Amino acid sequence: MAARVYEHDWAATGLGHIADWPPSLRVSVNLILASDFPSCLFWGPDMLMIYNDGYMTLMGQKPDGLGRPLAEVWSEVWDDIEPILDRAWQGKSTFIEDFPLMVDRDGQIREAFFTFCYSPVLDEQGVTVGVLDTVVETTAKVHALRDTARYSAALKDELQVLTQDRDRIWQLSSDAMALLDSDNGVAAVNPAFSRTLGWQEDELSGTPVAALIHPLERDVVIGRLDAIRHGQGSPRIEVRLRHKRGEYIYMEWTNALNGNFLLGIGRDSTAERAAAEALKRTEAALHQARKMEAMGKLTGGVAHDFNNLLQVISGNLHLLSHVVAGDSRGQRYVDSALGGVRRGARLASYLLAFGRRQALAPRVIKVGALIAAMDDMLARSLGETIEVVTVIPPGTWSALVDTAQVENAVLNLCINGRDAMNGNGRLTIEVANASLDEHYAQRHADVQPGQYVLIAVTDTGCGMPPEVLGQAFDPFFSTKPEGQGTGLGLSMVFGFVKQSGGHVNIYSEVGSGTTVKLYLPRCLEEEDACVAEPEAGAVVGGNETVLVVEDDEGVRETAVELLRQLGYSVLKAADATAALSILDSGIGIDLLFTDVVMPGPLRSTDLVRLARQKTPGLAVLYTSGYAENAIVHGGRLEPGVQLLGKPYSREALARKVRQVLTGPVKPG
Repeated sequence: MAARVYEHDWAATGLGHIADWPPSLRVSVNLILASDFPSCLFWGPDMLMIYNDGYMTLMGQKPDGLGRPLAEVWSEVWDDIEPILDRAWQGKSTFIEDFPLMVDRDGQIREAFFTFCYSPVLDEQGVTVGVLDTVVETTAKVHALRDTARYSAALKDELQVLTQDRDRIWQLSSDAMALLDSDNGVAAVNPAFSRTLGWQEDELSGTPVAALIHPLERDVVIGRLDAIRHGQGSPRIEVRLRHKRGEYIYMEWTNALNGNFLLGIGRDSTAERAAAEALKRTEAALHQARKMEAMGKLTGGVAHDFNNLLQVISGNLHLLSHVVAGDSRGQRYVDSALGGVRRGARLASYLLAFGRRQALAPRVIKVGALIAAMDDMLARSLGETIEVVTVIPPGTWSALVDTAQVENAVLNLCINGRDAMNGNGRLTIEVANASLDEHYAQRHADVQPGQYVLIAVTDTGCGMPPEVLGQAFDPFFSTKPEGQGTGLGLSMVFGFVKQSGGHVNIYSEVGSGTTVKLYLPRCLEEEDACVAEPEAGAVVGGNETVLVVEDDEGVRETAVELLRQLGYSVLKAADATAALSILDSGIGIDLLFTDVVMPGPLRSTDLVRLARQKTPGLAVLYTSGYAENAIVHGGRLEPGVQLLGKPYSREALARKVRQVLTGPVKPG
């Protein structure tokens, strides 16, 4: 079904092209497709159906329902389920067990039974946009219970009166059966009981049933059994019974008085309870994923606009620096303002990391060697009162990661740990190989089973209570006093690891410290050679012609002035259409310096493609306030693409322009 969903022509439906689906729809579809439990999503006003392989078994011989309205596919039961769906659209979940429906099976209307949960699916604004149907057909179970109940009526007043009919049902039933005497002692059990709980009849004969009941439930269950004997209370009881191996099994019992005996018919409900718990975890994971996705979009957009503002401020300060040259007081003011710009840029970089909008420069490294090389940096950053212990066994795997971001993440975790220990304690940094299996992935959102490199940072600090732990990754959330932290350290770590395809988990207990575990996907490729960063050298300009394409007027004008100060001839355009007009004029252009996010019908990549058709070998330098899908995939720049992130300094602009103009031309 996953393949069919992705190959379906959604553009012909009310949902539109799959690439344009909102995050809430994409996350919901991915969750049901990854589930082995029969699930179907009804989306939009027409309640178009998207379902998984498990749900297909419930369709029988019905025509294909993918992408079709629910009312059309299940028309024969629409009047029965419409009121339940209305509740879901009002934001209310409904769980119904063994619900009877007259359904079309092989062209015949037949009675069938279903246990299902209809849950509303909310979008990023909290509005109900769909309904999640988690369902299992229980027709066979209901029929079996009916048969068993019908046959059990043949059990007459006393155990001695049971006939061969009783013996046949007793022996062949797939449900566990037990007879309790007037003192609630076990009089008899059937083979299904023995198969379920391991006890043979001769082992239990005369044993008080209380000995099998979980101690925490014993008094309540015995009281309810006595009430049933007096015709009071519900005949259905769910109870934990002790298996012969020692563990306790959840069982659902339907009880009926039969003379002096109490007949119980039960089934193992452990798997159903586990499925219900899994459903709750899935819904919680869906809610958390939607929340983090919405917050990521918001913070990424804020960081983009903030970086543009910082670029205008930074550019004009660099221009002003030349005006006040020789004036020490004026230069001091300019330097102070530039320091504020750098702090703002660092704040924006944290926002971009959380929003997974930063451009990564990954390479294959031995993570253990990278962490081991951080000893001196950590000693300087944490102080002498913090004992740092690193545990890096030989043979740790490699990972494809941005080394600067790994170092930054570990440093952030260590600083958080130092603060949690009030500057005095022990930090343990461990690197290890780890494998996350299917069971782990089912219990954690957005985790792919596989092999990972684990970095664990453990402190001996105060720990976190559950309510704090639940918000630890939220941007701007901090337990530190005002002015002593941005609340973005863990958010940055979370965003970087997720953007790298990994997983983050926190283990914390009040008074016992905290462990933060980063799982980075293992890479089987050979380790990349370490390339030394080129020396900065002196800032130099040139006399080439640069075409600046930027829709933000303030950013555009400061970039033009900075380039002119460096000696370049500069032309400018507010969008790609205007830039193409300049290129068509025949003026020689040596470098196209363009923003990634462009207004109008032409994208920046379209502009570069057309420009290089007109001027083969044209050098291109992109600039942006955050990583844009046009030139970045999976947080990584496309090969050959040159990017200068905003806000940039005069020196960074000069060096990057010179590098692009003198370096080999890459295809765009």
